[in-house]
Amino acid sequence: MYTKTWARTEPGSPNVSTPIFIKSAAEPKDFPSDDGSEVAFVGRSNSGKSTALNLLAGVRKLARVSKTPGRTQLVNFFAIGEQRRLVDLPGYGFARVPPGTKERWRVLIEAYLTMRRSLVGVIVTIDIRRGITDLDDALLHWLEPLGLRVGLLLTKADKLAHGAAVAREREIADQVGSGVELARFSALDRTGVDAGRGWIDRWMQNAAGRAENVRPEPDRVLRK
Repeated sequence: MYTKTWARTEPGSPNVSTPIFIKSAAEPKDFPSDDGSEVAFVGRSNSGKSTALNLLAGVRKLARVSKTPGRTQLVNFFAIGEQRRLVDLPGYGFARVPPGTKERWRVLIEAYLTMRRSLVGVIVTIDIRRGITDLDDALLHWLEPLGLRVGLLLTKADKLAHGAAVAREREIADQVGSGVELARFSALDRTGVDAGRGWIDRWMQNAAGRAENVRPEPDRVLRK
């Protein structure tokens, strides 16, 4: 799919041009040219990943949002300026998907994360009420040797009382350590939007930080 669609940004959107849908890719050979800088969004199905991407980009319907988990089934690329892209990866951990489809998604996600030299950072969406699941933990450990910047958006923070959300944030921060950035996030009251936009701007401005020639074992992540 090569259709490009202009989208309207909201006031206060990040330091980027008007986001444009570039293409969707079902296989690595369909990825766009591997130059410039990319920040990818990944997370468990129904963790609010596409909603977070839309808010951070400042466009309501840039990435498809659905109440049905597992709707993002391709790798979707969006241009946010000259040689800058946001990437929406398929969600993981959705039970109501045939094993063959799960395996295809796993291979596609892993191929993207290990092959893309333009990838400078990954935003992982975590439902703050669920905390870090086994699959989230596997993904974070698997990302570590790649030399990528990683930020956790703790989504749906408005579903908890403020004190409970702050306590859960501290608990998760203790789990992941100091090498991962962290922010509570709410699509309802826009908590964490500025933090997430700041990560994207900073990571892309300092895009030289990826470790080269590192390839973790592909069967270590997202097997369930």
